[in-house]
Amino acid sequence: MSVEASRISGREPTYAPNQRVDKAGVSVARPTRVLVIDDDPSLQHMIMNYLEQQNMLVIAASQRQEAIRQLTASEPDVVILDLQLGQEDGLDLLLEIRSRSDATVIIITGHRRDEIDHVVGLELGADDYVTKPFGLRELLARIRAVLRRRETGRIAAREGVEQGRCRFGDWQLDRRARRLTNPSGNTVALTKGEYALLTAFLDAPQRPLTREHLLQATRIHEDVFDRSIDVQILRLRRKL
Repeated sequence: MSVEASRISGREPTYAPNQRVDKAGVSVARPTRVLVIDDDPSLQHMIMNYLEQQNMLVIAASQRQEAIRQLTASEPDVVILDLQLGQEDGLDLLLEIRSRSDATVIIITGHRRDEIDHVVGLELGADDYVTKPFGLRELLARIRAVLRRRETGRIAAREGVEQGRCRFGDWQLDRRARRLTNPSGNTVALTKGEYALLTAFLDAPQRPLTREHLLQATRIHEDVFDRSIDVQILRLRRKL
């Protein structure tokens, strides 16, 4: 688990998109909170020490249960997750993190021969990855990049909600008119169930939703059966 131990002197400005309001009602940026999940003590401490030098609040975990406990207690902005956690499956832990939190996740993968790990990781909801060996400056740059993307997405989402519109990719959903527009600008007709299903996904970006959640979100009649959700998802996929 070799990592390029870059010796970088001096502190760089910290990107802190999170805001809090003090007693005087003034918006104040708070330090970025980072959870490092890795079972290699030397790598874990190296990452922690470097990020703390950048004025970030860093906590660590080396096992699954400890990671979930820290995730719940600290509500981090960023999770750095090594997919190789001894006998535990880092991808399973990634799924659990994604089901509990909307924190951005950067996965640490092995050498280039383990490319499938970062591909699967991204598909399961990770925001970015770094491949060993990596430099600490690169890790910091990736943390700042994912935080910038998240903040930009939040601003765009707030503006879209205010105008009654949601954008995903090159598609747009006008909630006020209940109209879906494809990248070519053409209107795509949706049934009531498909519309409810799409809004359920848009309201929980990058988070896995249970069958029960989707059934509740799309329930139109009391006699809707479980398999109906599969049909609705299939139809929605074909339209998108």
